[in-house]
Amino acid sequence: MRSVGRRATLAVGAAVMLVASAIGSGAFGGTPIAEAAGGALASDATPLAPAGPAFGIWSVVYTGLVALAAWQALPAQRANARLASLDLLVLGSFLLNGAWILSIQAGWLGVSVVLIGALLAVLAAVFRSCVGSRPNGRVEAVLLDGTMGLYLGWVAVATVANVTAWLASAGLGGADASGQPLGVAATVTAVVVVAVAGAVGVALAAYGRGRWSVALAMVWGLAWLAVARFSGELGSTPTAVAALVAAGAIVVATLVARVRDRTARAR
Repeated sequence: MRSVGRRATLAVGAAVMLVASAIGSGAFGGTPIAEAAGGALASDATPLAPAGPAFGIWSVVYTGLVALAAWQALPAQRANARLASLDLLVLGSFLLNGAWILSIQAGWLGVSVVLIGALLAVLAAVFRSCVGSRPNGRVEAVLLDGTMGLYLGWVAVATVANVTAWLASAGLGGADASGQPLGVAATVTAVVVVAVAGAVGVALAAYGRGRWSVALAMVWGLAWLAVARFSGELGSTPTAVAALVAAGAIVVATLVARVRDRTARAR
């Protein structure tokens, strides 16, 4: 049984996340994320930063999270055992998200890496739980499974960008911010990291039995990473091609996983 206090706490957590998000967008005296921390997360700051429009997915994710927070607070969800098992994890994702934004505002890139890593782990735990149980209807499937899947897929890509930004700020990322194309070492490193991200996406597709929400978010991020490397200051055709190949592999893996799952259910 989910108490009123528990449901209200989750709603308050969503509100805290939204306030932090507003600060991260430049409201309340905040600095837009792309400009915060000395521009470390800008699209031309590192070889693995997606182009600016990629971050528009946050609007979709936040809309879904707000809808989830409102829906879970309804009296009808008081006895929802599936939600009860995920309350603390979802709340944790809200608070970690807000803390990550504030750490970027403060210019604490090292702290931001720890926070986004923790957020990714929490979202992976939510994903694991969602895969292991069936949603109670379509609304829950969209608001809980769908939204949290998008959240996980995008944060997986954002984690790569965040870690790369931190390494670059420490002089270890191999990124040349002079506006010149990437050198061989930086290109090889970027291609390898993109390949690993693609492998993670394929693994999530297989484990999640072809859930489109995770795949679409990762493909979105990788596609905009490719755009940034084709047209951005840190140009790298090999990195851009690798990102597109990784995105394609995720789509194929998701399709295959869905077909296998449907075949298995039909038996």
